[in-house]
Amino acid sequence: MSVVRTYSQPTVDAARVLGLEIARARRARRWTINELAERAGVSRITVRAAEAGTPTVAIGTVFELATILGIDLFGASPAELPELLARGRDRLALLPARVRQPATPIDDNF
Repeated sequence: MSVVRTYSQPTVDAARVLGLEIARARRARRWTINELAERAGVSRITVRAAEAGTPTVAIGTVFELATILGIDLFGASPAELPELLARGRDRLALLPARVRQPATPIDDNF
């Protein structure tokens, strides 16, 4: 039995916005879809889906495509992302322990 996942309009819109940015940056570099796919280690179909804003493309894949193309994520340069991460951890630490404990440990060392 297959479950059909529906996404809210803001989620769909956000995926489409990032997809358009990926397509724009790729074209500005005059890279083909094949070239970007090869650099990212994914298929052409995956790059096309990401550029179309398909919300089922893995977030890590979409972020990697954006990073390869030099697109800032969360309005921050790659050098600024560790600071954003630290601030996010600090904000999480302000919550009571019973609220902030994940059901399973999060491994930041992939």
